[in-house]
Amino acid sequence: MEIDVQYEKMKESEALNAYLMKKLEKLSKKYEWLIRAEVAFKKGQDKTGLDCICEITLSAPGPRIFAASTERYFESALKETINDLERQLKKRKAQFTAP
Repeated sequence: MEIDVQYEKMKESEALNAYLMKKLEKLSKKYEWLIRAEVAFKKGQDKTGLDCICEITLSAPGPRIFAASTERYFESALKETINDLERQLKKRKAQFTAP
């Protein structure tokens, strides 16, 4: 799977990249038909502290799959986004295997 990562309004983080690669590698092993992942980490302007945004778009057979979440930390936002994608991918896989 090809992975494209963008950081908006923040510096690139090696630790965040490593965590992201680990999570996406798990997904690509489980769902071999994934083609590409476009990831964007953004710093929002929420006054409550929930200003770390993670958006992921997956290219796969059929329509693209998108998930985003906003949390206090980027790691939490990434984890929540991956969980959302996992739910969507399970549904997509069920459609593939349905008779």
